[in-house]
Amino acid sequence: MLVALFPGQGSLKPEMGAPWVDHEAFTVVDEIAEAAAMDVRGLLLNTPLEVLVRTDNAQIATFALSMVIARASGVHADLAIGHSLGEYSALAYAGILDQRDAARLVAARGRAMVMAAELTEGSMLAVLGADEAAIMQATEDLDTVVVANQNAPGQIVVAGSVAQLGILKQEARERGLRKVIPLEVGGAFHSPLMAPAQVQLEGALDHTTFHEGSINVVANVDAAPHAGGAQWRDLLRAQLIGTVRFVDSVAQLPSDASFVELGAGGVLAGLVRRISPDATVRTIAIPDDLS
Repeated sequence: MLVALFPGQGSLKPEMGAPWVDHEAFTVVDEIAEAAAMDVRGLLLNTPLEVLVRTDNAQIATFALSMVIARASGVHADLAIGHSLGEYSALAYAGILDQRDAARLVAARGRAMVMAAELTEGSMLAVLGADEAAIMQATEDLDTVVVANQNAPGQIVVAGSVAQLGILKQEARERGLRKVIPLEVGGAFHSPLMAPAQVQLEGALDHTTFHEGSINVVANVDAAPHAGGAQWRDLLRAQLIGTVRFVDSVAQLPSDASFVELGAGGVLAGLVRRISPDATVRTIAIPDDLS
């Protein structure tokens, strides 16, 4: 089984589209820009980091580069997994979403998350060296703090209000947590503080057709493979406030599964190697990787 991996917005960097600009697959960027009504080419080629990392910019840029790489590679996987924003890339790759519809949804999702972050003043922390049960015990009195990303063994991200994350950071050792690291993100993603974004995204989801697709995609919220169809409206809606269960998504696959990451950074490839050390994992991030 070959599994295609699609990264989230944490994998981006300035000028990450430059190596691909002369490849015929880069025409995908203009198609996505038209659908999203955003300057996606500019984001990929000449946008400074402080502008690029803004949630709405980061998401459409990450999605667009994954679509370029998927088209250029010609990889035909048996299953797809996307991390957070990458789930939209996975759905487009699988044919469950039309690429133009996916671009419109990604743009709408980015705007919705920016709006919700402005309303709720949340953020995220990476917790290293602890499992999910220990983190839940350590945060049981912090009602806004939840597990947001289950990335790899010993690497979990929590989200919540800035105030309660400040308490967690200050009292980490007393609460039994070895190390916590603040993340430079725009809000408390994948937590109930993103509930306002759900409301804003619903209209876009309701006006989107979800096709049957050619392969299944593993959903972030339940780590289970799903075929295409209208079920994805509820899965994507839930994903905004639910945990990204990447460890469970990889761990439930057959032991002989191999993986290829289609996107910048190679972050997911590194996580898979920690989850499944014996797996064959490759990354396609630049044209030289195609060989």
